[in-house]
Amino acid sequence: MADFIKLAVLFCLFCPNLFAQRIQPDSLEQNINSEFNYKKLIIPTALISYGFIGLESDGIKRFNLQMRSEMDALRDRGTYIDDYSQYVPMVSVYALNAMGVKGKHNFKDRTIALGTAYVIMGATVQGLKRLTAIQRPDGTAYNAFPSGHTATAFMAAEFLNQEFGEVSVWYGISGYLVAACTGFLRMYNNRHWFTDVVTGAGIGILSTKLAYQITPFVKKMVFGDNDFFKGIKIDFHGGETFGVVLSASF
Repeated sequence: MADFIKLAVLFCLFCPNLFAQRIQPDSLEQNINSEFNYKKLIIPTALISYGFIGLESDGIKRFNLQMRSEMDALRDRGTYIDDYSQYVPMVSVYALNAMGVKGKHNFKDRTIALGTAYVIMGATVQGLKRLTAIQRPDGTAYNAFPSGHTATAFMAAEFLNQEFGEVSVWYGISGYLVAACTGFLRMYNNRHWFTDVVTGAGIGILSTKLAYQITPFVKKMVFGDNDFFKGIKIDFHGGETFGVVLSASF
């Protein structure tokens, strides 16, 4: 059980530090012109590096086995919560906006940023799964590394942090707690090793951070001067009515 506590502490240690670097409340176009702060990449890069070192490190492999034993001792029966919790932070961004909480960017910009992050994350995760072919702890397949569920959850958590972290730090913290729980459940369900989860977390965070840097280029490349999404507005009034207003220009 002591090792289980160490795991929980390790998951929580890096979470507060992730909120230290945020994009200033300007438009995405203005953000790309500012000097990129590479310090914001330290934590996700460290997480990813740990996972890659773990592919060859006997010590980390032993720790993986030890963590699986801890999970086996805790497990009563499996759960499907992690199949849904991975999406909670990203859905929360649009739900908060619908309830009248204003985020940093408009619907178009944040949706393009999310889509860009998803492409980066998905391509990286699937590529590594095929390249490494690590067997899952339950022995069902050879695509354990890294954890896609965890990568999605942490990508979404950083998305929530980017959009609402300056409104209240608790939005970002809550997103990362949900993501950490998703990673924990992937191990609890015997679907992933500890290194799979840690690497997935790093990939997810890094994907969103990179997405917010390159989104202005993606926006101009895909849409050019066409403000097709400019007129999308989500309104929530008095707890009783909900509406989506759409207008498009061609």
